[in-house]
Amino acid sequence: MHESSPHFQVDAENASRSEGTPAASVAVGQKTRAIEKQKPRKLFNLSRRTNSLLGIQIVASGAYVPENVVTNEQLETQYGFDPGWIEQRTGIRARRHVEAGQSTSHLCTEAARRAIRSARIDPQEIDLVIVGTFTPDFNCPSTACLVQDQLGLDAPAVDMQAACSGFMYALVTAAQYVATGNSKMALVIGGDTNSRIVNPQDQRIGPLFGDGAGAVLLTRGEPHQGLMCYQMGADGSGGPMLEMPAGGTRNPMTPEDLDSGRQFLQMDGRSVFKWAVRALTDTIDLMLEKTGMSPHDVSLYLVHQANIRIINYAMEQLGIPPQKMHNNLHKYGNTSAASIPLALDEAFQEGRINRGDTLLLSGFGAGLTWGTALFRW
Repeated sequence: MHESSPHFQVDAENASRSEGTPAASVAVGQKTRAIEKQKPRKLFNLSRRTNSLLGIQIVASGAYVPENVVTNEQLETQYGFDPGWIEQRTGIRARRHVEAGQSTSHLCTEAARRAIRSARIDPQEIDLVIVGTFTPDFNCPSTACLVQDQLGLDAPAVDMQAACSGFMYALVTAAQYVATGNSKMALVIGGDTNSRIVNPQDQRIGPLFGDGAGAVLLTRGEPHQGLMCYQMGADGSGGPMLEMPAGGTRNPMTPEDLDSGRQFLQMDGRSVFKWAVRALTDTIDLMLEKTGMSPHDVSLYLVHQANIRIINYAMEQLGIPPQKMHNNLHKYGNTSAASIPLALDEAFQEGRINRGDTLLLSGFGAGLTWGTALFRW
């Protein structure tokens, strides 16, 4: 929003006259947010800008989901949800929820431990920790710092907040450090505890999300390995489509917010669905175009597990063979930043990923943000 806009001037004048009272500040913040929501925007703003970063490799992966399985039938018993409606509209049959006392850092730490065991390395070789999450244990310290401490690592640690694109943002960021020699072994984690930020009684949103974490270890590789082509993107004009309205510095939490459920994730489902379809199909098509590859040249597609209808539509539009798409949405639901590394680790354990394979990774979510890449294993 430009300061020269009439809306900005009116809000500034009103805020000044109110002498900064908390109630007036909240009212101004809500009015400003309403104005932002009214801004016209294109469905999906595809940039043609892409990059590549070779000479890196993933040497191991690990994943962890809580033991607590929550089925559609359990949601029917507890809240009266229609289990058939949930599966038909989303493809989700079950999801995992943390138990009392568990948090995002616990999920991330266990996923990291499994990746370290798989790589058979000394944890002290790790010299960078990046965690993609939008459900941190605390506003501060970062979840990455908690993981670093729990693992006893000698490494800088930082969170990246890009919601369901969090793992892709973290992976690309860590790749820069590794490729330039500023990190010899980076631990990259995507993890979220969504059950703590959604209203469990809201059938439109509650059943969609699950909890989990996935981790990879990134180090130098052969010249042909790594990010053949990738794009990171953002469109902040679509932010109101997926948001948690209360609890930040713009609108600190109030008793009224808690009563109205404004601390929970809110979503314009129809608009998000349309945007996600375009984001997934357009960015995959761009990756293939830039590299001169066909959908059949990709060994395996590992895309954000948000909704089976989004995934199926993209497959149909792009001509992707169903056997090349790895899906686990039916078991875990939408695990946000954990989605891609969970699928990657599962596919690797099943023997679906081998040296020299070309993987298509794509995450998309709140922000709005996206990250899509062709990765040579």
